[in-house]
Amino acid sequence: MPNSNTFSIKPIRELICRYAYGKIIDPFANNSRLASVTNDLDPQFDTDYHMDALEFLKMFADGSVDTVLYDPPFSPRQVSECYKKLGQTVNMKTTQASYWSRQKEQIGRIVKKGGIVITCSWNSGGIGKKHGFEMEEILLVAHGGWHNDTIVVVERKIK
Repeated sequence: MPNSNTFSIKPIRELICRYAYGKIIDPFANNSRLASVTNDLDPQFDTDYHMDALEFLKMFADGSVDTVLYDPPFSPRQVSECYKKLGQTVNMKTTQASYWSRQKEQIGRIVKKGGIVITCSWNSGGIGKKHGFEMEEILLVAHGGWHNDTIVVVERKIK
């Protein structure tokens, strides 16, 4: 069964423990405290910041982060539900692919060479070669029944 606390799922947590190091940030932390700097738009969670993820990522200097734990809403519907629940505006900017593209661009900017990004999603796209990353590992977590699997991609910045 899927768990909204992605990082508490045993194989995902073990993977994070193997790879994450140094200055670790999490732009969608929910109630996870695995990162040294946490953010969640929802103020009900005990995070360091309560900002839009893109604005949170823009706070960091170029090449200043060792690890990013990236577990965004997986679909436009999930983004829309999250924003509406918090009384935020839902529009094309928040429900098109550019929502994730702008975040990936910032992640590519802030992660230092040799740094790690661990992305959880329904696909294996990760941050990508376009932003200087190379895949190291893919973990498929099946949740049973007709639930979507979680695909976890570990990438290292090579450029």
